[in-house]
Amino acid sequence: MKLLRGIQHFSAFDKGVVATIGNFDGVHLGHQNLIRTLRAKANDLKLPLVLILFEPQPREYFQQEKAPARLSSLREKLDALRSCQIDYIYCLKFDSGLAHTSATDFARTYLFSTLNVKYLLIGEDFRFGKNREGDVSLLKELSSEYACDVNIYSNFCINENRISSTRIRTALQHGELSTATKYLGRPYSICGRVLHGDGRGRQWGIPTANLALHRSSLPLQGVFAVQVRIASKMVYGVANVGRRPTVDGSKNILEVHLFDFEQSIYGELLQVFFLHKLRDEVKFTSVDALIAQIYDDIAVAKEFLKNCNEITSISKLGVDLSAG
Repeated sequence: MKLLRGIQHFSAFDKGVVATIGNFDGVHLGHQNLIRTLRAKANDLKLPLVLILFEPQPREYFQQEKAPARLSSLREKLDALRSCQIDYIYCLKFDSGLAHTSATDFARTYLFSTLNVKYLLIGEDFRFGKNREGDVSLLKELSSEYACDVNIYSNFCINENRISSTRIRTALQHGELSTATKYLGRPYSICGRVLHGDGRGRQWGIPTANLALHRSSLPLQGVFAVQVRIASKMVYGVANVGRRPTVDGSKNILEVHLFDFEQSIYGELLQVFFLHKLRDEVKFTSVDALIAQIYDDIAVAKEFLKNCNEITSISKLGVDLSAG
């Protein structure tokens, strides 16, 4: 899978490509099924498969901090897509220029001139271009000029529930991790590099790894039993996601206490799989009360992990932490 950016001539696309376009936030089962469908078509036509996405996501550009919390960073998204047999990711920078590009100009410039799309598969509610003026009807109208076949992808459902990033985000916000896992096809995870923290945890006898998130908002908050990938090693622990209201409260942070782990991992990239929510964040009346609760959380997490059926499958998942 190769990552492409910018408008230029790609000689590999002279014969055309099959493509889809969207945010693919979370790369859930619906996304995966769409890509499998497109992969089969690409094989039939003997053309490369191109997935087109935006960074930042359009709603993040327009709504800024009010945009919904994204499920996956660009890195996490790309790593999840590597297992989907995609030939090329075409990542477009969503900026003022793109936001003000008419739907017709966008289709002509990016889909037909730059990528030479011959088969396009999109959702029926897909909208694009300035003021979201473009839709499936416009694409079908324009496609006749470029010998492109535009098709609509049917919604992917489980038990009559349409799988969507919004539905997964809602499940995570309510602590319904099993629902999120079912729709993602894997436990939800967040990646981050370990930073030097304030050392409070070590002073309390509960050392934690503090992860840089680079996100203004998160789709879940609270205390969780987790499994953590560190390079090729898998370890278990308890994690807090949120603002630490008792000791700080100034910004979102993900901190993880790893069980039976003494290795120095500053600067390492970790992937944290969320298995079970233990509780919401609480502002305690004293630090001693907080410390006592953390020890209780550790005990409850260890008890849960003894009986967790999802742990063995996680070892086969994860991002490429060797990528740096």
